[in-house]
This record gives sequence, structure tokens and C-alpha cells, in this order.
Amino acid sequence: MMRALGGVRSVVAAAVLSIVAGCRLDSRADSLGDDNLKHFGLGHTPSAATLAAEDIDVLPSGVGLPAGSGTPEEGAKIYAASCASCHGANGEGIAPYPQLIGGPKGRFDFATDYKIPRTIGNYWPYATSLYDYIRRAMPLTAPGSLSADETYAVSAYLLSREGLIPSGTRLDAKGLAAIEMPARKHFVMDDRRAGSGGRRVR
Repeated sequence: MMRALGGVRSVVAAAVLSIVAGCRLDSRADSLGDDNLKHFGLGHTPSAATLAAEDIDVLPSGVGLPAGSGTPEEGAKIYAASCASCHGANGEGIAPYPQLIGGPKGRFDFATDYKIPRTIGNYWPYATSLYDYIRRAMPLTAPGSLSADETYAVSAYLLSREGLIPSGTRLDAKGLAAIEMPARKHFVMDDRRAGSGGRRVR
């Protein structure tokens, strides 16, 4: 019995030594990854064109908006063809996709009822964010496929339906950035500073 246990211990010890020796033969620091990435053929330096295609964010001030323009009337056709299948013919939303147009206006509090729809006219603080989101994420089946003019037109259509610009308005970068959204006053800048945490938030 003792000889059998001794034999098992010897086999286990030999296996452990073999594993340790194998690890020592591998000079890679596995926690840091392989030093020679080319070995795997992964990664490359993106071209200037690739970076430019991704660098399309639009700031609330309108910085980043491209040249172009569009009207609500032009946008109505694009909306019907590319947006209505998810958001409804009148922007009412088709579950699970959100309602875009309508919802309560004036004095109300989202905190009183979580079912109150958050629409472009009662929730979005910046019209420029509307353009930015449509440009990069819509339509869902082909995000980024709309041209600058088409994105301006869809933005104009939605803003017109919410009563924020008159029909016939030709919306461009300057006009879009100048729109004062009704919900703007509901949002405040996060003015926290390093070291002060939430005490500086008002």
C-alpha cells in the first residue's frame, strides 16, 4: 500500500515538474499578451480616410455639423421610406422602438410617471444632438447611410412635426444650432471639479 502511494506521489510530482518546465520554456508574459502582435496578424494603423469617417461627432454648439441642408417636406419622404417602419407613420413608435413625436408639452414632470413618453419636443435638449444621432445610428438597418442633406431633411421634418420650426424651412448647420429646444432648461451642466465630487453639482 505504501509503495503504491509512493508511486502515485512520484507520478504527480513528475507531472507538476513537467508543467512548470513547460511554462518556463514559454517566455511570454501571458498576463500582458504576446509581444509580437504580427505573429497573430491582428491590428493595423487606420488610414486618414478611416479616421475621418469615424470622426463625425457633433457638439451641442453645432461644431462638427457638415455642409448641407434640407426641408421638412424633403424629410417627410425620407422618413416614410427609412424611419416609419420602426417609429410609425406619425412618429408614434412601434414597440419596441420609441415614440419620436408628441407627448405632453408645457408644465409636467417625468418623475411623476415613468410612462410619460420622452419625445424630441419634450425631452431632447439640443437639436444638434438629433442630427448627430440620426447621422451615426439611423436607420437601424443601415446606420450611417443617409447623406448630410438627407439627415438635415429628416431632422427638419421631425422638428417641424413638433412645432419647433415652420414648414418650408430650409435647415442647415447655422439654423439647426440656433434652435432652442423646449427641454433645454431641464438639463444642467455637470460642473463637478476634481476632488470635490458631487458637492459641486447643482
